[in-house]
Amino acid sequence: MNFRFIARLLPLIGAGFVTLHAQETPPPPSQPAKPAIPEDVVGDEHVREEFGVNQFTTPSIRKLFDMLNKVGKLSYDNLKRPFSDKTPADRVLVSLGLGTLIADGFLIVQCEKVEEMEPVGRAMIKYGKALGAGSRMNKHTQSLFEYSLKGNWQDLRVELAKTQADVEAEMVQLRDVDIAHLISLGGWLRALEISTQSISDNYAEEKTRQLTRRDIAEYYMMSLDSLHPSIMKNPNLQSLRKGLEEMIPLVDVPEGKALSQEEVKALHKKASSLAHIITDKMNG
Repeated sequence: MNFRFIARLLPLIGAGFVTLHAQETPPPPSQPAKPAIPEDVVGDEHVREEFGVNQFTTPSIRKLFDMLNKVGKLSYDNLKRPFSDKTPADRVLVSLGLGTLIADGFLIVQCEKVEEMEPVGRAMIKYGKALGAGSRMNKHTQSLFEYSLKGNWQDLRVELAKTQADVEAEMVQLRDVDIAHLISLGGWLRALEISTQSISDNYAEEKTRQLTRRDIAEYYMMSLDSLHPSIMKNPNLQSLRKGLEEMIPLVDVPEGKALSQEEVKALHKKASSLAHIITDKMNG
């Protein structure tokens, strides 16, 4: 037997086996990269740096809601919604729901409704506890109550922004970063529901230019695509993903072009239907 020949052949056989194995074993599916956040909705840097969450930053609900400054005076009675003491069992809904509550907090600040802050703040504490961020939420909601009683609306805005950033920091520590993105998504949907209803009720062409943000809608759609596959099995997220895709044509207009009142109503109908996927289940 020619042992030298066999010795030369063995490495070639081994290499062939490794190549064949690599061809037969498909590579693990790669997670889509997180999309870039539109620059004008990135939160205040000093708030984000304070909590060390820059790497995982999501769009600031405060920045999203600040767009309503250009919408005009808001009617709280027309825009408010009922709150329940119940907390959903579904962690995904808790995350989305907390975002809507933060947006409702900004609505209260915008309308300067002191008496409405307490039920929202108490609901935020419950949702924070359900996510594992109860102690942080307690700290902020106490400040929210104090500032609202004093009518200190500017500090209320800052405290609400810190609330979101603080929960993000907690989610990073718990290695549950995807939850932070869902909080931001819930806040945006509630803010969009509010703004489209307000503009629809008091239509002015110039106000509608705040609504035509395809980049923000695409950001959230791509954010859902980048979530862990096990999370995306959630039927509520699948409904939201489908709804966001359907929303794109409604906000996809040439830069500077206004929406007609009928187009605003169509956008409100879609935004409201998506927000209600969250808020209807929050109220049992």
